[in-house]
Amino acid sequence: MNLTIAEENYVKSIFKLQEGQESVSTNAIAYELDTKPASVTDMAKKLKEKKLIDYEKYHGITLTADGRKIALQIIRRHRLWECFLVDKLAFSWEEVHELAEELEHVRSEKLTSRLSDFLGNPTTDPHGDPIPDAQGKMNKVRPHHPRTKPPPNAWKWRQ
Repeated sequence: MNLTIAEENYVKSIFKLQEGQESVSTNAIAYELDTKPASVTDMAKKLKEKKLIDYEKYHGITLTADGRKIALQIIRRHRLWECFLVDKLAFSWEEVHELAEELEHVRSEKLTSRLSDFLGNPTTDPHGDPIPDAQGKMNKVRPHHPRTKPPPNAWKWRQ
């Protein structure tokens, strides 16, 4: 399914916000994406037409199975790119998120698969967040520590 970057960002944000909740309000999505609730309502109508969300005005938004699958694919690409940027290109933790936000929209399954293989099929990103596997399965439990070392002086005590 071809989605715009904006549609992908909405699906990913709904996934993030829906964790542990039955539905997500348009106001919560608007806050998350720094936009107006009316814009969220407009996008919700589009995503409902594409059968990616269930939406009824004043009752919140939930991802459908297809919406969840797409969200997990986007999250997988994002977190794999973060691994690549930190582990292979030595980008700092502060830089990787914004770059991965752009790279996550490259939708080639072949590229994603090869990237994962190249990285040794990591299960967590540099921040310690779980990476969904190719089938969309993701560990719920976040490890206590990031899998890579923090930047120098990142944990230095303030005096």
